[in-house]
Amino acid sequence: MPPSTPSRAVIRDGVEADVPRCVALDHSYDAEYVYQIQVNTDEESGWSIVLRKERLPRPVEMGGMADPSRLKLAVPDAECFLVAQQRETGDILGYLAMQHDRRHRLGLIHDLVVDRPERRQQIGTRLYGAARIWAKEQHITRINVEVQSKNLHGVLFFEGLGFNFCGYNDRHFPNQDVALFLSTSLR
Repeated sequence: MPPSTPSRAVIRDGVEADVPRCVALDHSYDAEYVYQIQVNTDEESGWSIVLRKERLPRPVEMGGMADPSRLKLAVPDAECFLVAQQRETGDILGYLAMQHDRRHRLGLIHDLVVDRPERRQQIGTRLYGAARIWAKEQHITRINVEVQSKNLHGVLFFEGLGFNFCGYNDRHFPNQDVALFLSTSLR
């Protein structure tokens, strides 16, 4: 099946029945680089953190980490679960799930996935645009995203949307991979 054009994709609120179809998408990505993190401590100058992009010895295909139970948590109206659906066939092309932290007026994107054959069609950008509108309606002031340290394309995607590096967790994901956190202001 040829890739869909963005105009044939409809962004809509996701429902629980969409979860299995979203989990079935190809979540994998190719990794040629990894962000290495080096933390140095010095009693006089404090901490210094170096984030360096390093080429892997060979490209690696990274498997996706679809978690249906986590995705179901995004279904209620108080959270943000959006799907991109092919207008003619009804096929799910991608999805975005964002948690709403009311205490800090923060949105945390924990999933933004576009099926591999549909990538580079502006679907991810459109999903993010709809999530940004939802976030403003909820009075969210910042959006953060977690990206695996080997997902250079994901980091570059979010940087292109105006996100900046704001932190990391060296054992964040279930596979113990490093999460890079990027953030943008909605003010």
